[in-house]
Amino acid sequence: MNLTDLVGAILGFVLTLMVVSYVIKDNALFRLAVHIFIGVAAGYATVLVIYNVLWYQLLVPLLNNPLKQLSLVAPPLLMGIWLLTKASPRLSRVGSPVVAFLVGVGAATAISGAISGTLFPQVGATINLFDLGATGLSGSKLLGWVVNALLILIGTITSLAYFHFGVRSRGDQTAQRPLWIEILSQIGQVFIAVAFGTLFAGAYAAALAALVERISFVWKFLSDLLSSFL
Repeated sequence: MNLTDLVGAILGFVLTLMVVSYVIKDNALFRLAVHIFIGVAAGYATVLVIYNVLWYQLLVPLLNNPLKQLSLVAPPLLMGIWLLTKASPRLSRVGSPVVAFLVGVGAATAISGAISGTLFPQVGATINLFDLGATGLSGSKLLGWVVNALLILIGTITSLAYFHFGVRSRGDQTAQRPLWIEILSQIGQVFIAVAFGTLFAGAYAAALAALVERISFVWKFLSDLLSSFL
């Protein structure tokens, strides 16, 4: 083990112990480790933004061919300078249109991505499940395929029905959804609970895997350190 690997292993060992110390109680070592991780992540993101965005996508094109690239670089450059006014309490209102533009573009991108990347593929995949001729199955296997397709169809429809908010209250009257929507939403709530439970189990399994990996790292570090002295 060279000096670089040794220093990296020692830092990883110390930071691991600082994070694991949270098991005892919240303490200064754990908070220091969290601050270090947040600071390193923020610094890394800042360097990426400066190097990959500001330098290569803004300054380099402008320096290489200013007349040709000015029309493309000027709008984001002006909006970036305009956005800096949000840092001043007196000029924060001036930068509100830029923030509104960014939020609108982000919301439109997220909605279009959810519709084209999640909703439509889910509907298409659900429909394709009932193309029994393409499965090439028969007998009990075909029956199991049909049951699986029906469960997916019921889960998709009832989960969408759970998010039905088309009824509004009028005056003092409490608006209620139709009975069939309520029944479908209750069934969809079960499917959503199962989905969230599966996601939580996956996150918990990933956390346990990370814990096992850290324990293995600490054990290997101590064994290598002791073997080097003995």
